[in-house]
Amino acid sequence: MILEVAILHVKPGQTSEFEAAFSDARHIIGAMKGFINLQLQRCLENDHQYVLLINWETLRDHTEGFRQSPEYQQWKALLHHFYDPFPEVLHYKSVAFLDERNEPSTGAY
Repeated sequence: MILEVAILHVKPGQTSEFEAAFSDARHIIGAMKGFINLQLQRCLENDHQYVLLINWETLRDHTEGFRQSPEYQQWKALLHHFYDPFPEVLHYKSVAFLDERNEPSTGAY
């Protein structure tokens, strides 16, 4: 599993519109091959900053499957005009995990 991480800086005064657009856009990405889940979290200290966390089965599912799809153009049209600056997107692979039951694990999930 691969975790996509993007810090989103939404233009001040546009957070409500962004959240409404994201509500529509999440269904686009949720239907893509390899999509597992996502979280969008709003920063408490900077109310126009968000972190987007998306789990994919493989890196290719995101970088080729989604990013090169017609659905990505819909996602882009709904969301990209809200960002300033445009977010850097990075990908991570888990090396350790601890759940609420305090059960540690390492390796692939």
